[in-house]
Amino acid sequence: MSDTQITEISLMPPTTRRDDRLRYLIAVPGAWAKRNLFSSWSSTAITLLLGYFLCRTAISAIEWGILQAVWTAPPRDSEACRIMQGSGACWALVHEKLRFILFGPYPFAEQWRPAAAILVFLSLYLVSALRSFWRPAIILIWAAGLAAIVVLMRGGIFGLPLVPTDAWGGLPITLILATFGITAAFPLAVFVALGRRSPLPVIRWLCVSYVELIRGVPLISLLFVASVIFPLFMPDGIHLDKLLRAQVAIILFAGAYLAEVIRGGLQSLPKGQFEAADALGLAYHQKITRIILPQALRKVIPPLVNTFIALFKDTSLVSIVGIFDLLTAAKTSISEPIWQGFSIEVYATVAAIYFIFCYAMSRYSRSLETKLRISHRA
Repeated sequence: MSDTQITEISLMPPTTRRDDRLRYLIAVPGAWAKRNLFSSWSSTAITLLLGYFLCRTAISAIEWGILQAVWTAPPRDSEACRIMQGSGACWALVHEKLRFILFGPYPFAEQWRPAAAILVFLSLYLVSALRSFWRPAIILIWAAGLAAIVVLMRGGIFGLPLVPTDAWGGLPITLILATFGITAAFPLAVFVALGRRSPLPVIRWLCVSYVELIRGVPLISLLFVASVIFPLFMPDGIHLDKLLRAQVAIILFAGAYLAEVIRGGLQSLPKGQFEAADALGLAYHQKITRIILPQALRKVIPPLVNTFIALFKDTSLVSIVGIFDLLTAAKTSISEPIWQGFSIEVYATVAAIYFIFCYAMSRYSRSLETKLRISHRA
C-alpha cells in the first residue's frame, strides 16, 4: 500500500459504535413505520386520520385534566369546580376524598394501619418477583407478611385498638381478597388438576364435579350464596364473618379456573416425560414436584397471570354483599350532594390504580416467560 493510500484512509472519518447505534435507532423505526403505517395510500390515509384524532384527543385531555383543572379547594366546597362548568377536571374532589377512597370507613385516626398493610403487600410482591428469593424460605416470608397484615388491619393485640371487618374498606380490601384468594386457590387448583387426571374414579369425578359446578355459575351467585344462603345452614350461635365468607367464595371460584389452566399445562407435556420419571424410580410426589409441575407451570404462565388479573378486577363484585372494596369506596365518596356531577375524576383515579396493578402483573408475566424460555433453551 502506497503512502498516498495510507493518507487517504487516515483522513476518512472513523465509524464509531455510537454512530452505528444512532443509524440503527433511526433506520429501524423508519422501516417499521413504512412497512406498517405507510405501505400504501389507504394505509397512509388511515394513519394520518387516526393520528389527527389521537392528537386532538390528547390535547383535549391535557387541557381538561391539567391546564384548566381545579387542584385544590376549601373543604366541602365545590364552588370552584362548578364555575369551570365541566371545562376542567375537579381534582380537588379526589384530594379531599382520597383517604376515604383508599381506606373506606376505617377509623380516621388509625388509617396508618391500612397504609402500612398496603406497604407490606407491595413488599411481598417485590420479594416474590425477585428470583433470588425463590427458595422454600419464601413460604415463611409470606406467612409472616400475611399474619402482619391481619394484625395491622384487625388489631386487638400489641396495643392496637380492635377494628371489626365491617369497618375495613378501600384498597386494602381489594388486595386482601385478591392476594389471599390467589394464595389459597393456587394449591387447591394444583390438587384439583392432578385429581382430574387420577386413575381413581371417585377422586376424578369429585374434581370434575367441583370444576363444572363452580364454572357453571357467575361469581356474583357464589358471593350471594356465601353471604346470604350459607349462614342459614349454620348452627345457632355460630356466625362467620362476612368478609371471610366472601373470601371463601373467591377462593373456590379462582381454584376452579386455575385448575383448568394447570390441567392444560399437564396435558401439553409429552408422555415421555412421565415415562422417564417412572423409569428413574421416582415416587409420585417426587415425579410431580420435580419434573412434571415445573414444566407444566412454565407452559401456562400467560393464562395463569390472565386469571390472576381477572380475579383482581372481579373483587369489585363484593359490593353486592356490602363490602367496601376500592370501587365501592369510590362510588360512596361522590354520594354527597355537593360533589355530585364530578364522578369522572374519581373513576379515573380508581381506574389508574387498577391499571397500575394489572399492568405490573402483565409486564412481569412477559419478563418471566422470556427468562424461563431463555434458560430452557440454554
